[in-house]
Amino acid sequence: MLATIEFQGIRGQVNLAEAIDISLPLQHGTGNPQAFFLDAPVFTPFRAGSFVGSVAEGGACNCDVLTLAPHGNGTHTECIGHITPEHHSINQCLQQCFALAEVISVAPVVQPNGDAVITKAVLQTQFPQRTAPVNALVLRTMPNDDDKRTRQYSGTNPPYLHHEAAAWLAQCGIYHLVLDLPSVDREEDGGALLAHHAFWRYPSAPRYEATITELAYIPTAVADGLYLLALHIAPLETDASPSKPVLYKWYPV
Repeated sequence: MLATIEFQGIRGQVNLAEAIDISLPLQHGTGNPQAFFLDAPVFTPFRAGSFVGSVAEGGACNCDVLTLAPHGNGTHTECIGHITPEHHSINQCLQQCFALAEVISVAPVVQPNGDAVITKAVLQTQFPQRTAPVNALVLRTMPNDDDKRTRQYSGTNPPYLHHEAAAWLAQCGIYHLVLDLPSVDREEDGGALLAHHAFWRYPSAPRYEATITELAYIPTAVADGLYLLALHIAPLETDASPSKPVLYKWYPV
């Protein structure tokens, strides 16, 4: 199923039958990545009187009640409302679900304080400003161990993005940032959230349409290069939603 797409003056072809899902499935219990000491997701059958929402327990149908915290329970996409006192929802902010994306692999640089950081210099080396007008960037951190699928990040000070790197991406016109880490910011930073503020340019020049997707997983078999990115979310009127980013390999025509 081939589709020819023109994006800001360049033409490419994608095979819609070859979707690459880079989200992590969200399930009941502990079989998910977890961050910020947030509780694991809980999926429980709804109960009311004699009704139980579980066929296994004798109910007519399955009907689960879900309790989860998107920011720490798996792949999620967030909007500027994550850091603003006024309400902005991901459902309102994400109006364009498709983007032309570059996938790159980066190795965080260990700093004198022991932090592993994706620096501006690293991004400028791996993501030179191309002739292709990409408006999304997918960051795969190295090493790309398979245990990222269920890694418990709480209290481990995972790698993060330097705020100067985040500001540079905004300057480059990147509106959708996808990465396989629990946050673009340091786990404990005193509430500064410098990279979030820099990427969204808040409060000086807010980029309300920009999004950040965290805790994705980009398999090693997915080569660096150009892709069509499709961002799928639940239409929730809150700052973040569990999400399903999907890539389609881009072939210039």
